[in-house]
Amino acid sequence: MSKNLVIVESPAKAKTIEKYLGSDFHVLSSIGHIRSIVKKTKDGTPPIDVKNDFYAHYEVDPEKKKVITELKKAVKAVGKDNVWLATDEDREGEAIAWHLCKVLDLPPETTKRIVFHEITKDAITQAIKQPRMVDMNLVQAQQARQILDRLVGFELSPVVWQKVPGGKSAGRVQSPAVRLLVEREREIMQFEGTSQFKVTALFLHDGQEFKAELNQRFDTEKEAQNFLENLREATFTVSAVSKTPGMRNPAAPFTTSTLQQEANAKLGFSSKATMAAAQKLYQAGKITYMRTDSVNLSGQAIAAATDFIKRLYGPEYSTVRKFKTKAAGAQEAHEAIRPTDITRESVSSNEYDQKLYDLIRRRTLASQMSPAKLEKTTVVITISGQKEPHFEAKGEVIVFDGFLRVYGGGKEEILPKLASGDTFETHSITARQTFARPPARYTEGSLVKKLEDLGIGRPSTYATIIDTIQTRGYAEKGTGEGEPRDVIVLHYNGETVERDVIQEKTGANKGKLMPTPSGELIADFLGDHFTQVVDYGFTANVEEEFDQIASDKLAKSTMLKSFYTPFHKLIEQSGGIDRSKVGASRAIGTDPKSGKPIIARFGRFGPMLQLGTTDSDEKPQFSPLPKGEKIETVTLEQALEMFKLPRLVGKTADGQDIKANVGRFGPYIQVGKLFVSIKSEDPRTITLEKALELYDEKLKTEAEKNIADFGDGIKVLNGRYGPYITNGKKNAKIPKDTDPKSITHDEAKKLLAEAPAKSSRRTTQKSARKTTRRKKT
Repeated sequence: MSKNLVIVESPAKAKTIEKYLGSDFHVLSSIGHIRSIVKKTKDGTPPIDVKNDFYAHYEVDPEKKKVITELKKAVKAVGKDNVWLATDEDREGEAIAWHLCKVLDLPPETTKRIVFHEITKDAITQAIKQPRMVDMNLVQAQQARQILDRLVGFELSPVVWQKVPGGKSAGRVQSPAVRLLVEREREIMQFEGTSQFKVTALFLHDGQEFKAELNQRFDTEKEAQNFLENLREATFTVSAVSKTPGMRNPAAPFTTSTLQQEANAKLGFSSKATMAAAQKLYQAGKITYMRTDSVNLSGQAIAAATDFIKRLYGPEYSTVRKFKTKAAGAQEAHEAIRPTDITRESVSSNEYDQKLYDLIRRRTLASQMSPAKLEKTTVVITISGQKEPHFEAKGEVIVFDGFLRVYGGGKEEILPKLASGDTFETHSITARQTFARPPARYTEGSLVKKLEDLGIGRPSTYATIIDTIQTRGYAEKGTGEGEPRDVIVLHYNGETVERDVIQEKTGANKGKLMPTPSGELIADFLGDHFTQVVDYGFTANVEEEFDQIASDKLAKSTMLKSFYTPFHKLIEQSGGIDRSKVGASRAIGTDPKSGKPIIARFGRFGPMLQLGTTDSDEKPQFSPLPKGEKIETVTLEQALEMFKLPRLVGKTADGQDIKANVGRFGPYIQVGKLFVSIKSEDPRTITLEKALELYDEKLKTEAEKNIADFGDGIKVLNGRYGPYITNGKKNAKIPKDTDPKSITHDEAKKLLAEAPAKSSRRTTQKSARKTTRRKKT
């Protein structure tokens, strides 16, 4: 029997660590967090007692009760003095260690706490030799964040539900991120594009073609044409050749933020996918801890990388570097993210995990390699009869590849051997219309970088922020490939100037983060009424205060009070906010047939069109906005087209009507009570043939979904999470050892009767609204 018990966070990690520690140690997992702040206390006191130094009441998560029972048995078997808490070494991990102490009745001041930033035999055995106690400063910092986020969500979300049409919730850190997206989108909308003509020449020298660009751009087509026409008798002469040495240094090893940015840019990974893959690699002992804002590498890691680089590439490729972390609020003295064994190239059969590992490994190696040496050449080519403008040809040759051997690569632009006085004729000269670019929309990677630059969020929160704003419907990833636009191109072939108009795509937003109408509305609402929640400086200052609590420079209750007091005052004053004035509303025009006004406004499910008014005898008609349009941009013609829906497309083989329309979830066709999504089609133009094809596919899916139908509304269905029983109002799980096809009508009734009542978010929101009203009265 083992003499010691080690408690870690994840089961995957437990197996690896137990293998390293041997038979004297039994390793169990808490499977993450074990306790949360209660939703409601038994004695009626607030879950967070603001008047009692923000005391928080915790309860064991229902799904962790079995885990706690097993841990208690294991603690009893070895004795409290032989328990080691080995949760992650960040604030979340420290808080889990403290909660384990509370639940398992372990004294925090004497229970052994060990930390390690990599899961290797050396790191684990070294940690066992150097145990410490639970760091209560880190615990207090984590609690401050948790309490503050809970207070903001608990008090602000009901206000959002009441005052913002279609409002879902508001978060302390997510809201500034949404504001960033909204501000960028409005910069793009307000951007006034201009165009110029860029002139490039293709010259020929000693049988080799090379490009050169004119050092001046023309504002109009006429200016560009005049310039080209004046070249008819021109010769081109090299007036100067300059060569300058250049050097390119490698970037630092990865932090959490830079890993998410680079994985997004190079691999197309989302922040969530990056962190999931990194977590698996860490738990398998392949990389160091993945939540870090440090760029530091240990002396041992540097020595291992140096030895590997010298052996594989040669001593000239090795340059030892020690990077310093710039982040003033770096949470803990972690290392950068690096492989635990730099010599291992392949560590996983999973394609995504292996790609991320390869990126981490190459970045770590590159950080300890020599700079790349370049030679940059600039050739000035003058036009006969004029000093300016002139052409410039630029070349770049890699003299020594250095770190580019493993990371980043290098593109060479090789010029022919040119000398001052060389003359030549041109193959062709082109003046192409180029357009000024609006600010770029954020990708997940660039948004993480912006949040980091502003001091908003920390390594453990970036992925959650990005994921939350999308799951709440405040942001979405674009899918557009761009719209075609005409581009004027003027070609000079040595004799004549020819004009051509080609097309290029512009405005592509595929993979870019864009605010939804709900996101714009919530950002404006919070900006108008709860400035501190979306203020970048204020949010960054709160993060710094968490860091001060972690380093014992600020009391948790002092920090919480300074935030909560003015915030709560705004909540108390929110009853005076006029809901009817929240969100844009715009009169578009009048329907020529009925004479009724058409209004674009924000409704419960987002922006919409309204035909008629609520104060007339007839109920108004509603329709979603046309795809890609906003309340501010939709025209009367577009609105009238939308009110032509629903449209009768035709009939099914058995004579049922097929109607096409647009709903809150997008375009669809309806046959009887069956709705079929037609997201890739336009409901105004979809053909009967296509509609029937989609209808048949849906019927097949529905047939596969239905296991049994008892005729009285009770059905056995195949769902996303497996088979279940439903009567339309209530769902019941089917026991794992029961064949769903064998269930009888009576058994189905019994399982439904025993199943818990179905709770809806809407009911929860209503009850929260009532609670808020009671507080105000």
